[in-house]
Amino acid sequence: MLLITGPSGFVGQNLIASLGDYEWTGLSTRPETLPNEKGLGYDDFWKYNTESFTHYIHLAGKAHDLKKTADDQVYFEVNFALTKKLFDRFLADPQAKSFIFISSVKACADRVEGWLTEEADCKPVTAYGQSKRKAEEYLLANLPEDKKVYILRPCMIHGPGNKGNLNLLYGFAKKGLPFPLAAFDNQRSFLSVDNLCFVIKRLMENQIPPGIYHIADDETFSTNQLIQLMAQSLGKKPHLWKIPTKLIIAAAKVGDRLHLPLNSERLQKLTESYLASNKKIKLALGEEFPVAAEEGLMRTFDSFR
Repeated sequence: MLLITGPSGFVGQNLIASLGDYEWTGLSTRPETLPNEKGLGYDDFWKYNTESFTHYIHLAGKAHDLKKTADDQVYFEVNFALTKKLFDRFLADPQAKSFIFISSVKACADRVEGWLTEEADCKPVTAYGQSKRKAEEYLLANLPEDKKVYILRPCMIHGPGNKGNLNLLYGFAKKGLPFPLAAFDNQRSFLSVDNLCFVIKRLMENQIPPGIYHIADDETFSTNQLIQLMAQSLGKKPHLWKIPTKLIIAAAKVGDRLHLPLNSERLQKLTESYLASNKKIKLALGEEFPVAAEEGLMRTFDSFR
């Protein structure tokens, strides 16, 4: 029996769809949205539930808030305190075999030069990254001898049902608008949600060494390449404008003040380079991911239509 937190979220829905014959229970703030007898609310779980679970899959968390409306303390209450409480329950569960915590590459670094590996010194800057890292540190400081603990750090996850910066880019391609950020030269790692679900299932099924793993697809892409793939999925010609970067940066600062869709933080996310190495997880698995990077992106873009 699996315990899955955040089952109604983007990753949770995709994971549940991939589980096949696995029996699972979802721990959710909205248990009524789950199938009968599949959902538990947190209050009832802490107070009354004494059931044992073989694998704890902790997906729930407070995502990074681009609008900056969230109090920093909320990140720590959700990403750290909830993780700590669930992990303590896992440690006390006599039948539990593994704890799989979905952290983030941002728990280690908000900006990267070169490739980010698991050996890098972690210096998160934002409350989101700091709260995830604090949760990681608690797990690492309380590792059990007879159970496995996996800390997964995915990069930008995408797939059907995804909401985020890829949607903003897709709007340019769908409307046939010129993309004005083509002058920025970058490369980013992405992760198909199907590949993340594949990794989670393999951790439960195989003898994979516990530890921290960065999760990313094999290939990387520039923002310009993404626009070209989006146009391809729509059967349109991409329009890439190389407006001087200084003008774009100035426009983003105006967006900061006027709360426009293009602001400095979103510009950074669309144009920065962020490369996460997947060598460690690929070596541990000993097999290839089922979905190629470009194929996964095209699936995501097709779902946007």
